[in-house]
Amino acid sequence: MTSAQIFTSVIQMCCGLAFFLFGMNVMSSDLEKLAGGKLEGLLKKFTKNPLLGIFFGALITIAVQSSSAVTVMLVGLVNSGIMHFSQTIFIIFGANIGTTLTAWILSLAGIESSNIAMMMLKPENFSPVLALIGVIFVMFSKSSKRKSLGSVFVGFAVLMYGMEFMSSAMDPIKNIEGIENVFIRFNNPLFGVIIGAVITAVIQSSAASVGMLQALALTGLIDIGMIIPIVMGQNIGTCITAVLSALGTNSKAKRVAFLHTALNVIGTGLFLAGFWIIDVIFAPAIFDTAASAWSIALVHSIFNVAITVVLSPFARYLIRLTEICVKDKDEVKKSDVHLFSMDERLLNTPSIAVSECDNSTVKMSETAKQMLLTSFSILCSYDKKTAEWLSLQEEVLDAYEDDIGSYLVKVSSLSLSESDSRKTGKMLHAIGNFERLGDHALNLLSSSREIKEKKIVFSEGAYEELTVLTDALIEIITITNKCYAENDTALAARVEPLEQVIDRLTEKVRKRHIDRLKNGECTIELGFIFSDILTNFERISDHCSNIAVAVIESATDGFDAHNYLSGIKEGNEAFDAEYSQYKEKYRLQKNA
Repeated sequence: MTSAQIFTSVIQMCCGLAFFLFGMNVMSSDLEKLAGGKLEGLLKKFTKNPLLGIFFGALITIAVQSSSAVTVMLVGLVNSGIMHFSQTIFIIFGANIGTTLTAWILSLAGIESSNIAMMMLKPENFSPVLALIGVIFVMFSKSSKRKSLGSVFVGFAVLMYGMEFMSSAMDPIKNIEGIENVFIRFNNPLFGVIIGAVITAVIQSSAASVGMLQALALTGLIDIGMIIPIVMGQNIGTCITAVLSALGTNSKAKRVAFLHTALNVIGTGLFLAGFWIIDVIFAPAIFDTAASAWSIALVHSIFNVAITVVLSPFARYLIRLTEICVKDKDEVKKSDVHLFSMDERLLNTPSIAVSECDNSTVKMSETAKQMLLTSFSILCSYDKKTAEWLSLQEEVLDAYEDDIGSYLVKVSSLSLSESDSRKTGKMLHAIGNFERLGDHALNLLSSSREIKEKKIVFSEGAYEELTVLTDALIEIITITNKCYAENDTALAARVEPLEQVIDRLTEKVRKRHIDRLKNGECTIELGFIFSDILTNFERISDHCSNIAVAVIESATDGFDAHNYLSGIKEGNEAFDAEYSQYKEKYRLQKNA
């Protein structure tokens, strides 16, 4: 084999690897987009039960086609305080098992048969069909889900052609004189582990390194005894992505990377020792059998399942070992920390980033609700301790708005599914309104303080009017909070009729207040305070309306907020019925 041929093979190998990695990346991102925010829910929901944790760890890895991506996801969730690092161990076990599916798919390339049905199982034969279907979906489908599915098909086809390129590049190697002597070195198990770990760490993809090994196996130059240590090393090499991701994180996130690495290093150490003992004492003939693509996939699966079976009973000790090796050196100062900031590592999985922002926005809505209810309760009975709590909660709301808003700007620049894009728009609209609700709670607190300091007492009529209005506001705030948390459009549709009732009530109360001023029943000083309270009440209902509209908009294609607000009040039977019901419920006394 000439130097020119060797150079051509190297270029072809690099080209194949590039295609493989690009196809894997396209598949991973679009599969994750199809899965949506469900991934985040699965990760957090099934961490308490070990078996479910392993199962869903494998399932999520199959969904995103990358155990490294899942581990980086876990680092981000732990660093954000969303998960505790001890909850991740069984997810990691499952991720190691789930990543073996790729090797089984690639092993289909080794099928040899004249039967048409069997031939169509070979990826090189059916991937062009998938590519064609994928291109049709991407170019002509209007559905974002079909476009993403089309991209998955195209990504798979590119991946498989990358595999073909690598296989073709490997084939001439067997004709190089003396190449057998080079591969004799692979008989040293320790050397095999190192080679597998280094190559996987460099390309940061165990699937790609396994694919390269399967392509090499097609030359017939390596046997099963050689590939077993290499596969073990590949499991260690894949940890490099999580280790790099953990740089600059808190100690709990670093523990995730350490735990992932420790599991694979301990597992490799145990099974490498067992492999060496069996090889030296029994020298089984199967170790000298030529390796094939499917035997590599089998070894990969057996090794990862065996690690899980052997080490999972010692989970609590592995967690304790991690805590000893990675000390918790984080010193948290409340004044210096934004408790609600999101880890940028979650941007690698946009659907999880969107889902976690949504969870934080729901917490923000609950904080705003509690602030308003509290401010209503002390409106005529100011309390210093409660006032301090409200001021602190306003800082919390500001932190929410700053952190979530900044993070959403980054999220919105990513490639999002249609659903996640609408969720992002909903949150960008909602967080400003929730923050303004907090401002109005502080405004009411200021009125409460002024009432106490000036020893002002409302007339019986004014007090009763405020009671009716606050009751209506409590209901609209409760409905708004619930419709946002549950993304309930039917509930959101009930906000606007009540908002209109509150507007009419406020207008009536204001007119009655002016009449009391004219009749000398109310002082000018008290009148200013009363007017400020009514203004804040009106603004609170307006912000609730804005939030409800954002909920409806996020669930509806082609929704126009202006047309909705204009048209819903004209000839809408459902609106009229709700409006009449609320009007009757919050009726002012005639003589008040």
